[in-house]
Amino acid sequence: VALNGFEGHQPYTPDEVREALQIGPNTPIITTDARHRSEAKSALITLVEHALMARLQ
Repeated sequence: VALNGFEGHQPYTPDEVREALQIGPNTPIITTDARHRSEAKSALITLVEHALMARLQ
């Protein structure tokens, strides 16, 4: 799960989002500003790594 925020402002913490969505601790939640290429790239890398690891288990 990627939490998109602007200028470093995140209205909710990852823990608040995890609780609201009722997702387990194995699902990564990262904060990002998708307007910045490097941050969007990092979020996608995290997604792919998580998907690959889930497939191997």
